[in-house]
Amino acid sequence: MAHQLLVFMLPEDERAFVHMLEPYALEAFPHRIPADYESFKVCLKNFHLLPQEALYLLLPQAAPLLVDKIKRGPDKGKLRVDEMRSPVIFWERCTQETPGELVCGQLWAQLEVAPETGRRKAAPDVFRTLYLEIESRIKKSYRRGHPKGYWVGKEAAMAFKAARLKLLASRLKPALVGLARLS
Repeated sequence: MAHQLLVFMLPEDERAFVHMLEPYALEAFPHRIPADYESFKVCLKNFHLLPQEALYLLLPQAAPLLVDKIKRGPDKGKLRVDEMRSPVIFWERCTQETPGELVCGQLWAQLEVAPETGRRKAAPDVFRTLYLEIESRIKKSYRRGHPKGYWVGKEAAMAFKAARLKLLASRLKPALVGLARLS
């Protein structure tokens, strides 16, 4: 089973998240990789280079990136990341469809054995440790969302409390998300 975090991040929260990732020497790859693409280190200096919609964060020390060539469709000729067998975290960034509305993003990684999807061995320990550390840091520093399962970055939470921002669960199912009460 995959590990997933549903997150709300404004650009300031994303910058703080990227700053948190700097020591891990992760590399960024777009969702569909052009043949001539060169990866870069995830750091604040390269923040403007991150793809706007979704990207993969690779831990090169754990294992190489496994890709397949797309043979049909509009992305023909590009490469597709094998997210089940590669040590990657899929990061779907939050989007603002209209001013004042933030659509949920996610962090996703496959850590366990999943024979039906191609992972016959668990993720390398170094990658598992990295993802669980990132997950732990987000759960400690972000606000809990309501309903349960959503995490709201500091800046997004402040904008929500000031009634400048609505938090939407997804584009297709625009259910509102709020902040959980602290006991």
